[in-house]
Amino acid sequence: MRSEDVARYLQENPRFFEEHVDLVASLVVPHPHGGRAISITERQMLALRERNRQLEGKMSELLQFGEENDAISEKMHRLAVGLIAARSFQSVLHTLNFHLRDDFQVPHLAVRLWKLPDGTEDLPEFTDVSQELQSFAETLAQPYCGSTSGFETSSWFGEASTHIRSQALIALRNGGGTVGLIALGSEDPERFYASMGTLFLERLGEMASAAVARALR
Repeated sequence: MRSEDVARYLQENPRFFEEHVDLVASLVVPHPHGGRAISITERQMLALRERNRQLEGKMSELLQFGEENDAISEKMHRLAVGLIAARSFQSVLHTLNFHLRDDFQVPHLAVRLWKLPDGTEDLPEFTDVSQELQSFAETLAQPYCGSTSGFETSSWFGEASTHIRSQALIALRNGGGTVGLIALGSEDPERFYASMGTLFLERLGEMASAAVARALR
């Protein structure tokens, strides 16, 4: 008889140990962390303690994630309030730079918009962007996170451009159409990576899009 057969039999006959109480008392199994034998009851207690330790570790991990998300939500709230208060395009850019640098520790930010509104002074944010990148931004269902390799955005960060190793690209939209792009850059190659969650980056894009549209209206 195979061990699987024994396990299946015991599962299908839960009253077995009720009918053989003396057997339960006499059964011994190897200690999981030593060579000595222990009773099956003691082995169950050890298994339950180990399970409790795992559950406590999981609970601690979930609490940590919750606290981190709460902290990020507070930072997003402060950014939203700042963007609401920003009346000019330059104020919007300053607010984004300030909060992303000080609250989120994102060292580099670049913004590009496709069309220069009438009456707006010539700013680096309206520097020409290739049609290829505009088309790429149009296809972004969610922010792109990953390497700067092969992207013209790698040159958007001024003197720091040669040191940028990872980036997040967030489409700016107005009325359903894509009107620009936010690029967040970091010297850390693991700061923005392909499989990371993008929910807060999406929220950032929505808030920035609304603020930019209002400021340039």
